[in-house]
Amino acid sequence: MEISFLTVLLFGFILGVKHSLEPDHIIAVSTIASKTKTLWRSSLAGVYWGIGHTVTLFIVGLVLIVLKAEVNEVFALSLEFLVGIMLVYLGVTSMFVYKKRLVEQKEYSRSPHIAYGKSFLIGIVHGLAGSAAMILLTVSTVSSVWQEAVYIIVFGAGTIVGMLFFTTLIGVPFVLSADKKRLNRLLTQVTGGISAVFGIYYMYNLGITEGLFKLWLE
Repeated sequence: MEISFLTVLLFGFILGVKHSLEPDHIIAVSTIASKTKTLWRSSLAGVYWGIGHTVTLFIVGLVLIVLKAEVNEVFALSLEFLVGIMLVYLGVTSMFVYKKRLVEQKEYSRSPHIAYGKSFLIGIVHGLAGSAAMILLTVSTVSSVWQEAVYIIVFGAGTIVGMLFFTTLIGVPFVLSADKKRLNRLLTQVTGGISAVFGIYYMYNLGITEGLFKLWLE
């Protein structure tokens, strides 16, 4: 029995939601959500992540699909390694620049697009890192270029919805503790620590377990 295209799109949307919940995605955006004072801004941080992620997947994915090109393994793993570096950077800055938080919060209150811009850029990096897997998934699921384009958009919509929901949840403790400096600082530093440690593990896994360091030397 042939599966309808609408069923494939529904499956793609669900996969998009699931994809947004991967640890590196949640951890990265949580470092941005930790700096917000309202749930609305925390939610929008997730939305902008999803938009950046989708834009990258759409552009890079379609270009490679149309050209029938493949992403080199070393290049694909190197992009994943870049995610690890980003996680460490986001974590370290969250842990050790807390003294600047009052200034940052004033800047965010005047220009919330600063936080949204960071979320958008984080989404772009994650989109680049996941483009190779997205191409394989899309090509194996649908059969024409226009269907591939629609599938990527629907998949991206799923990531936006998933991240919207979970950044809202993540933002709750930070919003509730906004006026309790010690607790807020502790939560922020714990979030940063998790991001940094996970980023180091992420790079170690890619470099040693997946053999990226050896591939670089070949």
